[in-house]
Amino acid sequence: MSKLETNQVDPATGTTLTLGTSGDTIAIPSGVTIANSGTDTGFGGTNTPAFSAYQSSAQTISSGTATKVQYNTEHYDSDNAYDNSSNYRFTVPSGKAGKYFFSAIGSWGTTSNENAATIDLRVNGTVKWFNRVRGSGTANILITTSAVFDLSASDYVEVFLTNATGFDTLGGDGYSNFLGYKLIG
Repeated sequence: MSKLETNQVDPATGTTLTLGTSGDTIAIPSGVTIANSGTDTGFGGTNTPAFSAYQSSAQTISSGTATKVQYNTEHYDSDNAYDNSSNYRFTVPSGKAGKYFFSAIGSWGTTSNENAATIDLRVNGTVKWFNRVRGSGTANILITTSAVFDLSASDYVEVFLTNATGFDTLGGDGYSNFLGYKLIG
């Protein structure tokens, strides 16, 4: 192996300088700093697929019954992986397996004392994470939960709410929301 020492390398023609060929590995030793003053492309990753959805109108949550929350309006959906019209769930697209962060919020107003309410994050129909809140008196109640799951292609995540007395969720952006995105790994 030979060693080249220089302070600057410029392309002989054009504006592209290529290091190595397909299949080569460019090794950057430990302790070396790469300083970038230009545009970086192809480094790191993106937090996609990513989506954010909310309920545009109220939904009835029956007493004592776990009910799937219908987050029916999207803020964004980078890979068209969230179904906001029938299944109300996020499905991992082909080739997009990995760790994902999810957050869900359910909100409702009440005119009577409330018992415990539970919000579930379910993977492939099985409860994987939940949070419970106890409310009393008459006020708006908010319940939220978030978790990270290691998911495979075609796995799906959905949100359910349960309450002993039943209620109607508060519809509208900012009240009941569901979002998720792939973590850069």
